[in-house]
Amino acid sequence: MRRRIVFLGICIGLSVTVAAQQRPVQSLYMFDPLLINPAYAGAQVQMSGTAVYRNQWVNLEGAPKTFTTTLHSGFLKSKMGLGIIMSSDQIGVHSDASFFGVYSYRININREMSLSMGLQGGFNYLLSDYNKLNIKNAGDPNLSGAASKLNPNVGAGLFLRTKTYYLGFSVPYMINNNVVDFNTNTFVTQHRYYYFQGGTSRTLSQNVKWVPSFLLRVQENAPFTVDVNSTFVLYETVGLGVSYRLNDGFVGLFELQIDERFHVGYAYDFTTSDLNRVSIGSHELMLNYRIRIPKLHKGLECPAYW
Repeated sequence: MRRRIVFLGICIGLSVTVAAQQRPVQSLYMFDPLLINPAYAGAQVQMSGTAVYRNQWVNLEGAPKTFTTTLHSGFLKSKMGLGIIMSSDQIGVHSDASFFGVYSYRININREMSLSMGLQGGFNYLLSDYNKLNIKNAGDPNLSGAASKLNPNVGAGLFLRTKTYYLGFSVPYMINNNVVDFNTNTFVTQHRYYYFQGGTSRTLSQNVKWVPSFLLRVQENAPFTVDVNSTFVLYETVGLGVSYRLNDGFVGLFELQIDERFHVGYAYDFTTSDLNRVSIGSHELMLNYRIRIPKLHKGLECPAYW
C-alpha cells in the first residue's frame, strides 16, 4: 500500500507544471558522453556503439526503466563525427521513445588540444496509455484511452579535449516542449537543460590511474544538481569508483575492459532521499563495443577507454 501511495504522489507531481528532474538520469554517462553532449560524436575516432539499461527505484511499482543506444564514428581523418542516439523511457503508463542524429566538427588548436562543436536534431514520441491503469472509477474521461505526441527538438554543444583533461558544455534539448497532457488544463513542460562537464586522468603508479570527473546540470526554473565522480583504474583493465549526486545519493561504479573492443560497466545507486523507504536502489548496466574500420581510421590514434 505504501508503495502505491508513493507512486501516486509521483504521478500527481508529473501531472502539473513543475520544475523537476524530467530527463532520464544515468550514472554511467561519463562512459557515453554523447548522451549529454553532441560535440562528443567521433571523439573515439573508431566506430563506437554503447547500450545502457537502467532499472530505477527497484521494487517500486511503475518506476522508470530506461534503455539508451548510441553509435558514432570519426570521419575525414577524425575532423568530423557522425552518430545517432536512440532511447526508450518507461514510467508507469507513460513512455518516451526518441531518435536523434548527431554531427560534430573538430578543430585542432595545437598538437595536444582540440575543440569540437556539435549539433543534434530529432524527436521524442510520447505515449500515455491510460487503459493500463487499474482504477475504481473507470468512467473518468481523463484517465481512459491513450494520448500521444511527437515533439521535435534540437541541441548543441562544445567539447574541449587534451591528453590529460576535458571540458564540455551543452544544451542537448533547446526547445521547451509539453510532455504530458491529461486532456485538461494541466501539463508538464520539459524545460531546457544546460550541462557543464569536466574530468582528468592522473597516473598514480605504474598500475594505478585516478580518473575524477564532474557533471553540473542546470535546468530553467529549478535548482542545479551536480555529480562528483572518482574512479581508480587498475592495470588499465578494471575500474572501481564512487559518485555523489547532490540531494539524491551515492553511486558505486564498476568497469571492466575485456579486450580492445569490449568494455562493460555496472552502477548501483544508493538512494538517500525518502524513496529509500520503498526502494532498494537503482541498477544500471552498460556494454560498449568499438571497432576500427580500415578505410576510415587507418593511421589514426584511437584514445584509450580511460
